[in-house]
Amino acid sequence: MKTAILAALGAGKRIMEIYNHENFGIDFKSDDSPLTKADLASHKIIMTALKKTNIPVLSEEGRDIDYSERKVWDQLWIVDPIDGTKEFIKRNGEFTVNIALIENKKPVLGVIYVPALKDLYFASSDGSFHVKDIDSNTTFDDIAGNATKIPVYKPEKVYTIVSSKSHLSKETQDFIDKVKSQKGEIKTISKGSSLKLCMVAKGEADCYPRFAPTMEWDTAAGQAICSFAGKRVIDQETGEEMLYNRKDLLNNWFIVQ
Repeated sequence: MKTAILAALGAGKRIMEIYNHENFGIDFKSDDSPLTKADLASHKIIMTALKKTNIPVLSEEGRDIDYSERKVWDQLWIVDPIDGTKEFIKRNGEFTVNIALIENKKPVLGVIYVPALKDLYFASSDGSFHVKDIDSNTTFDDIAGNATKIPVYKPEKVYTIVSSKSHLSKETQDFIDKVKSQKGEIKTISKGSSLKLCMVAKGEADCYPRFAPTMEWDTAAGQAICSFAGKRVIDQETGEEMLYNRKDLLNNWFIVQ
């Protein structure tokens, strides 16, 4: 856990240097998704840190690892150096650094750092936790001493659905409309990146439907944080919890609740 948290904080520090002071150097991948200098810098920092663990890494910026090699990995890190690059480019702060440890296809550890908002989420079999006001000077002991276990239960509130800020599909909107017809008054919130999973884990949202494309690195860390907070990420094709290090890294549609 310490290695993953410090890797995320180190990556976040460099991301914010670029965010605040440098040209983003925006390019586009073959799937037309954006790539910035910050994505590459974050990837390099995280890879250097995780190399010490001798556990293989599957990262969005190093995705070209053939399944014939990956399929024998019982344990691996899954990393998104910047989840929400579109939000990074828009400068709205809703982007994250995602690091997950997978064992036998299931997330057993997750770290999500939100560098612009100074929030850190992390989870393991000990539970899921949230820490506020994290910056480059925060030590691991500070984090351990100030972590709040989640979910934080609140009085009864309006049923809340969180959805994607940049990728709201017709199918997702149809789902929201159906829930509204069943429950009457509901609240909807749009968020970028893996913050949506964090909101469900924390208890700030009841449901996150995702009926649009995502990849394993978009959800692995968030699934760990949700799972150890008592929530579930349900693959809509299998009806079971989402599994990882699959041959096809493209996720099926899912619902978090």
